[in-house]
Amino acid sequence: MTVRLEFPHDTLSVLKDERYSHPVPIVQRRMEALWLKSHNLPHAQIAALVDVCENTLRDYFELYREGGVEALRAVRFHRLGSDPDAHAASLEAHFREHPPATLKKAQDDIEALTGIRRGRTQVGVFLKKNSICVAEKSA
Repeated sequence: MTVRLEFPHDTLSVLKDERYSHPVPIVQRRMEALWLKSHNLPHAQIAALVDVCENTLRDYFELYREGGVEALRAVRFHRLGSDPDAHAASLEAHFREHPPATLKKAQDDIEALTGIRRGRTQVGVFLKKNSICVAEKSA
């Protein structure tokens, strides 16, 4: 199936520039795919050159068709909802009342309060970022 897309001159200029200069690699890949499409290369060849499957290539074309270059620039990564930062206020209040003696104790408290199990390194980073002191660093 041939996908028909139109590329105005100003869009071609943006595709040409941002396929190498955009700071996000996935956006560069999208721009490159559309740049090659604007030169009427076969989809299989574009997919091979850009190193994506043809389904992904069709997704790029659909993005462009629906939202133009701005849609190609949009990056939406899924982010897990179990981030302790979402519980920062309640954890900070808990640790102000009950300062942890060790990172192990803080790790156990975070798990008990939020259901989120993090490694000691991540717990230490979280505590430091939220200015919560631990008496000693090891258990």
